[in-house]
Amino acid sequence: MFLRGQVMDQHVKDPSIVAPEQTRRPSRWRGFLTGCLVLAVLAGIVWWTRQQAAPPQAGGGRNAGPMSIVPETIGKGDIGVSLNALGTVTSLATVTIRSQISGYLMKIDFKEGDEVKKGDLIAEIDSRPYEATLAQAKGTLARDEAQLKGAQVDLTRYQGLATQNAVPHQTLDTQVALVAQYQGTVEADRAAVKSAEVNLQYCHIVSPINGRVGLRQVDLGNYVTPGDTNGLVVITQLEPISVLFTLPEDNLQAVAKRLKEGAVLPTAAYDRSGANKLAEGSLQTFDSQIDATTGTIKLRAQFENEKRTLYPNQFVNIRLLLDTHKDATTMSTAGIQRGVPGTFVYLVNADSTVSVRPVKIGVTDGDRVEVLSGLVPGDRIVIDGADKLREGAKVVVRSAGDTTNPAAAAKGAANGASKGDVRGDAKGDSKDGADPDKAGGGNHKRSEDGQKK
Repeated sequence: MFLRGQVMDQHVKDPSIVAPEQTRRPSRWRGFLTGCLVLAVLAGIVWWTRQQAAPPQAGGGRNAGPMSIVPETIGKGDIGVSLNALGTVTSLATVTIRSQISGYLMKIDFKEGDEVKKGDLIAEIDSRPYEATLAQAKGTLARDEAQLKGAQVDLTRYQGLATQNAVPHQTLDTQVALVAQYQGTVEADRAAVKSAEVNLQYCHIVSPINGRVGLRQVDLGNYVTPGDTNGLVVITQLEPISVLFTLPEDNLQAVAKRLKEGAVLPTAAYDRSGANKLAEGSLQTFDSQIDATTGTIKLRAQFENEKRTLYPNQFVNIRLLLDTHKDATTMSTAGIQRGVPGTFVYLVNADSTVSVRPVKIGVTDGDRVEVLSGLVPGDRIVIDGADKLREGAKVVVRSAGDTTNPAAAAKGAANGASKGDVRGDAKGDSKDGADPDKAGGGNHKRSEDGQKK
């Protein structure tokens, strides 16, 4: 007790002296943490070893079983060189029907949305004031023509008397001027009659083009004038119709060359999604200058539009067929892969394995692409199921319409192959009279017996 008290007193007096319990506690924690770290490393090694030794799973892994794929056979065919662009449907003729005279709208002879021909009656304006004006002009013309006729008779008489010096020459000259004056008046009267006849015709408003009538802008009974901004109605020509679209200036030379050769360049219009074809037509011409702000040039294509699938101001996707490569080696774009080797495909070998084959591709037309080198007709490539393939991987061919799970199909094929191998080996060994223990069958049987026990 005395010594322990002295030690405690000495510990209190000298802080540099550490108790044995305090020195032991940190060393225990360090040992515990070190042991946990070692166990974690060992567990990771064991897990990695088991993963390497585990049986392959279908659809992944370095030693994975056969992958389910859809092949395609390389063939030959024609492939088009196409240019894609965005366009706007534009009518070749859009007419706002306005009255050329002032008057009350007495008749509307159309229904909204009707198809009209050139010369069809659209509307009628009250014609009574213009009929009266025409009658007045004709009366004035008749009066002035009578005066002209009288002046011409007098002129003939004065000319005969002037040869006999029976009248002064001044009287003859005055009569000549009077006849000329009446002639001018008659001409003016005839023009007034013609103007009145034209205004009377304007009372009957007819369509100047073939097209579709839009929505009516004025109701029956309104007083219309030539200065009305909206007019009576708008008629739009829909057959044929055109599409304005733009192409980069780099494509202008190729297009101009083909048009100069007299080629007809087919043009197809697709909807906003680009999946549905709306109409087929041909390229007509291109603009006379390039837009300096965008570096593009405008082109116009014309479509018959018999099915009325195109309407003015509609947004469409344009595909212009510039040329066609005949008898080219083609394949589906779904088979093209891109990676470290560049552009490549997975070639299906005769032993149900695949190999990486670099290819050089040309133009693309829809879902088909031209193959310039790397493949020949008759080769089979993978177009579906290539996401987990590797060089030399085993594959199982399935049809494009097969909706079964590819992973399950591959797993079933792998299990079937393994079962067939085990059965075939066991059968062959027993038939040859070999020792089951040497063939592995005895060990397998003993292990089963041990598990049963």
